[in-house]
Amino acid sequence: MYVISRNIKILSFSLIVLGLLGIGYGFYNAPKTIEQSKEMIANMHHDSHSSDSHGHDSHSSDDPHSSDSHAYDSHSSDDSHHMSHDEHVFHQLANRPWAALYVAAFFFFMISLGTLAFYAIQRASQAGWSPVLFRVMEGITGYLLPGGLLVLVILILSVLHFNHLFIWMDPEVVEHDKIIKAKSGYLDPYFFLIRGFIYLLGWSLYRYISRRFSIAQDNSTDNKYHVKNFKLAAGFLVFFLVTESMMSWDWIMSIDPHWFSTLFGWYVFASMVVSGVTTIALISIYLKSKGYLPNVNDNHIHDLGKFMFGFSVFWTYLWFSQFMLIWYSNIPEEVVYFISRIEDYTIPFWGMVVINFILPFLILVSSNFKRVNWIIVMAGIIILFGHYIDVYNMIMPSAVGDQWGIGIPEISSVLFFGGLFLYVVFSSLTKAPLEAKGDPFNEESKRFVYPF
Repeated sequence: MYVISRNIKILSFSLIVLGLLGIGYGFYNAPKTIEQSKEMIANMHHDSHSSDSHGHDSHSSDDPHSSDSHAYDSHSSDDSHHMSHDEHVFHQLANRPWAALYVAAFFFFMISLGTLAFYAIQRASQAGWSPVLFRVMEGITGYLLPGGLLVLVILILSVLHFNHLFIWMDPEVVEHDKIIKAKSGYLDPYFFLIRGFIYLLGWSLYRYISRRFSIAQDNSTDNKYHVKNFKLAAGFLVFFLVTESMMSWDWIMSIDPHWFSTLFGWYVFASMVVSGVTTIALISIYLKSKGYLPNVNDNHIHDLGKFMFGFSVFWTYLWFSQFMLIWYSNIPEEVVYFISRIEDYTIPFWGMVVINFILPFLILVSSNFKRVNWIIVMAGIIILFGHYIDVYNMIMPSAVGDQWGIGIPEISSVLFFGGLFLYVVFSSLTKAPLEAKGDPFNEESKRFVYPF
């Protein structure tokens, strides 16, 4: 049985406390009135992000004082336009700590959800190489319920108008925006929350039942729990593919309700699975270095490295497909999504492609490199950082416009959720033996040797 170390506990609680302090500072420092926001803008150094007169909102036109379709700019007089713009910038600045919190909350939640999907794929495919890693996967998915509830808390607070992350939750915006009004049947705040609870309930139930079957199989004299787990995983994957796509539309894409992409669900899926597989590799290497997981060998790490490499390429394929099709068609309501990111988020937008594709490709393309633990760790850190930036790019431009940055709100949110993630995952690992000894493929997994 694994016993969580004192160092892990100290690190986790330290990160949580530091994160909470920074999050509190971020909210304290956010403007409370339009006048405070105007004063903050006046005192800011005009860098490459704040010196432009455009880009304050990915929904609006390039000139914030011109007449456009945004609800805040629906008045006709110049004074009203100025007030509307000032109000809009105020909402962006006030949104920043909320958006930073939401990015970090969703990022660590998606690691757990991506791991759950990968685990279900292993169960449904009857994979023979992975059972020695099942308990690591089950440990990571232990964060699914608490992490998902924290995401839902942020969404509930959005519905209650504690923030303006989702502009379609504002009745005044809906009333003056034909596009959003046409979607109001689906984008209803309470229907939105009900869907979220259904998603999380389904995912958590699968995780709970599957883990019970997995542990029960250890002491079973036959394979009945293994068979049940196989059937359960096959059914769950159907449910997951539908709800994961809907979740990505609801929780991320609806932040920018004028824009849509039919590839978006797959795009988020690729990001969460590669993050999940990477976390499996990192935790497995750590546990092995502490004397646990004696049956995990270089071949298992090699296979995890292959999945890290493969899903990085898959993510890039989806990123380019989405970007190329939208850019080539050049439809205004579609390309504005990328224009705002290319012009106002140049470094994180293009840097994300380098970090999520070029670096993992160069590091992991060699089969020999995938067997070297420190290389997998280095590649894993790069991939996780890159996909945090990916989530950042998906949420921040629509939530805060060009009033973005990487500062105390963003770093503190990562520290808080990172510390919570570490504590929950490593605590979950202590609840059951680290070897799924009753799995019928366990012996095959222990003898797993890569054929090349």
